[in-house]
Amino acid sequence: MTETAPARPTTVVEGDPYVLDPAKVQEPPKGWRASMRLLGPGMITSAAIVGSGELITATTLGAQVGFMLLWLVFVSTFVKVAVQIELARWTISTGKPALFGYDLVPPRIFQRGWISYLSVLMVLQFVTSQAGVISTSGLALSILMPVFGPPASVASIGFWVALLVVAAIAIHIANRYTVVERVSTVLVGIVTFAAIALVFGIQATPFAWDGADVGSGLTFQLALGAVGVAISMFGLTGVGAGEVTSYSFWCVEKGYAAWTGPNDGSEAWQRRARGWIAVMKKDAWVSWVVYTLSTAAFYVLGAAVLHPQGLVPEGSEVLTTISRIFSDTLGPWAGVAFLVFAAITLYKTILANVPSLSRLTVAAFAIFGAFDWSDARMRARWLRIMMIAMPVLWGLLGVVVNAPLALVIIGGTLNAFYLIAVAIATAYLSFTQTDRSIKDGRLTTAYLVVSAIAIVAVGVFGLINLF
Repeated sequence: MTETAPARPTTVVEGDPYVLDPAKVQEPPKGWRASMRLLGPGMITSAAIVGSGELITATTLGAQVGFMLLWLVFVSTFVKVAVQIELARWTISTGKPALFGYDLVPPRIFQRGWISYLSVLMVLQFVTSQAGVISTSGLALSILMPVFGPPASVASIGFWVALLVVAAIAIHIANRYTVVERVSTVLVGIVTFAAIALVFGIQATPFAWDGADVGSGLTFQLALGAVGVAISMFGLTGVGAGEVTSYSFWCVEKGYAAWTGPNDGSEAWQRRARGWIAVMKKDAWVSWVVYTLSTAAFYVLGAAVLHPQGLVPEGSEVLTTISRIFSDTLGPWAGVAFLVFAAITLYKTILANVPSLSRLTVAAFAIFGAFDWSDARMRARWLRIMMIAMPVLWGLLGVVVNAPLALVIIGGTLNAFYLIAVAIATAYLSFTQTDRSIKDGRLTTAYLVVSAIAIVAVGVFGLINLF
């Protein structure tokens, strides 16, 4: 009698991913090779990350202080992964997105956790930061092909932003995880390759960099005049509060929680949970490598090209300054290529954040009683409404204000403060709510504690510096 080979695991859970049904249980893969086809949430996170914080804030910081703060790129991104992983661990073991965990953190105010109120206020951060991103993407296209007026005019930028808004709605209106993952993966690959090529491409210009430049940026120095931008960079580079939180939703919708199944206290559940958590950690670290390389590339671009000339771009000059330099040194084609690259990079962030931030907002409404999150049909209806309303609101604000750098820095600062609450919530859930049988050892615990302390310290320092 021949044995039947075990069925190949599905790559995305079927049915409602937020329902932990024993019938959906699936054994986790072992090793990197088997796990690769089951990665994906991290690519959505990378798509959301590699955009505003990198192209705008990281480039501006590099222009302001040169290579001095290159180390911050690696510290900022590395520190936050501990919070991302630990929060996703709780999500996989419970099947609940992060916002529902935040609501468990005391003290409670009017029967809601205090962080739940901050979650509602974070809608402001979503609006400001994404308004800056989509308007900058529209500006890049407007410079390439102005319509109804000069490139920086409200009419021309508004035209392109309107097209971008319509395209984002059309892509996501079906509300399918597979669409989000595939689009994000392709765009992240394109942007990461192009960012690295761009950095090495400047070696053929008068702004070539060398090993000594890179070494000078890894000495852990901090310029006092760059504290404000550095704090914003810490909030926007790597996984910010929004990305850490939305990652938990994507882990659920990929299937990690459903494949683990409901916690019945058995050894089989513990084995599955540890296995799927191991897949999640691979996913998180692969995405870390991707967005850290891109972030470092944009920082080097600002440090090598803009800083030696004393140029610190502001507002719409973020794109025009860099594209003009490439045009002057390599020819008009280089400036055009940079603007196309910038538009794709920024718009990729919008495409990832429309479904991501819509989930965060809708879940916050559910926590405050707007509807029952477990009702799949009602949840889908709310998500579709939000995935139309959000890009429209971002586009309107971005065109009216027309100050992309200011909007992104405001959003990054708010993000850094909210990240304080997320770090506190993650530590609370890890030490009081997560099943001890699926936790890692002391080294991982120490990593989480150091990460949480660093995030809180930077956020508090930013608050003091602001006021």
